[in-house]
Amino acid sequence: METLVTFFKSIDPVWAALIATTFTWLVTAAGASLVFFFKTLNRGVLDAMLGFTGGVMVAASFWSLLNPAIQMSEKMYPSMPWMPAAVGFFLGAIFLFILDKRLPHLHINFAENESEGVKTQLHKTTLLVLAITLHNIPEGLAIGVLFGAASLGMDGASYAGAIALAIGIGIQNFPEGFAVAMPMRRAGVSRWKSFHYGQLSAIVEPVAGVIGAIAVVHMQPILPFALAFAAGAMIFVVVEEVIPETQRDKFTDVAVLGFIGGFLVMMILDVALG
Repeated sequence: METLVTFFKSIDPVWAALIATTFTWLVTAAGASLVFFFKTLNRGVLDAMLGFTGGVMVAASFWSLLNPAIQMSEKMYPSMPWMPAAVGFFLGAIFLFILDKRLPHLHINFAENESEGVKTQLHKTTLLVLAITLHNIPEGLAIGVLFGAASLGMDGASYAGAIALAIGIGIQNFPEGFAVAMPMRRAGVSRWKSFHYGQLSAIVEPVAGVIGAIAVVHMQPILPFALAFAAGAMIFVVVEEVIPETQRDKFTDVAVLGFIGGFLVMMILDVALG
């Protein structure tokens, strides 16, 4: 871990964010590659994977984003230390709310006639990829913002914490890539196309990561707002998308246990490494 911290400290934070989010993208691709070995996936396993994803995102939202935002605000905005976290969190949720209403997409366990966003003639596979792309925007943004914060030496932010966040997001991206690619394979899409769409869903993470890092490095006063913004966006995704997807079959308890497991893994990573 010390070697990784030393490496990331030695490079520009924008490059650090790009490298970290490229890692999370590649882990998604690794998960999607499982379609070359399997054609079906037990629904209980899928729901447990999605639950795990939700747990990681909720834990990261507090331990890696909201808590550092509040710590920074105590010095930057001593008269209203709660304000940046509250405003940023609200704006992040509203941002995802607007995207959710405008971007055509289809959640993993939903029927084709349950697509959301503006009406479109896009194919079901494209709508599935757009749904996960929407999911991955706040994840990439969170990693970029945290690396930017660490480079500035802000209270509550560290390179170790940013690395822990990238590892946690990477861990939950593995089953996510599988969860996107496998339904496509089961529907008759070729292995290569299923893999392509599965990994493509996370290509937005490096883009969002770089944007987040650039924003906080050049506009330091917005840093606690940016951290909370990413947290609000992630919580919106979990409540509006991830949890409902796990509650549409008989494996709801398995999904909840997956959620608990994901929360524990991310909490341990952040506290132990960050």
